Amino acid sequence: MNNELYADGIGEITVTGTIVRIDMMSLSPTERDASNNPRPVFRQRIIMPVDAFANAVDLMQKALNGLVEAGAVRRIGDIAQMPAADSGQQPPLSVNASPNFN
Repeated sequence: MNNELYADGIGEITVTGTIVRIDMMSLSPTERDASNNPRPVFRQRIIMPVDAFANAVDLMQKALNGLVEAGAVRRIGDIAQMPAADSGQQPPLSVNASPNFN
């Protein structure tokens, strides 16, 4: 049995009492927003107790740390501290306005 789900990200996390709901979203191949960007659409919801959520966050943080150490990804703060290659000025960084990435 192969139950896999692809998601482009997390749309929303809701905590109600001791239950956490994580809404997974994907970018629609057909629906567009006012700026002609793919619209995020709900795909599936993960529901778990708050202690399981805390354990999942810890596990994901460890995985992220491994990716950073391997050089596969960089943290936003690390990019801001890098010296510019051309001059003494740093290029402006584009900031993702999504609350999921801040």
